[in-house]
Amino acid sequence: MNNSTDGTTWNSYSSVTGEGQWPGVDSIYRLIVVAALRNKQLTRGATPRIEADPRRHRNTSIALEEVKRGLVPFTITPVHEKSENDATSLL
Repeated sequence: MNNSTDGTTWNSYSSVTGEGQWPGVDSIYRLIVVAALRNKQLTRGATPRIEADPRRHRNTSIALEEVKRGLVPFTITPVHEKSENDATSLL
């Protein structure tokens, strides 16, 4: 399924990571995680932040559009590096 305006396909990685297209999203994996968490909120009854007909739009589509518009705040936390002797990994 080609997008007639720019020639990309729906599943194309380039259509997701376009410059300025997805505010704050630096990888497709971050997009998936943020949209999935927002989808869970919508499924549990959160109010959509965009105008959407609930009979025609699924929560997944609403969540992706909200992320694309920059309406879903999220933070990127630094990764805690584990040492070889870190006992917390055993818990």
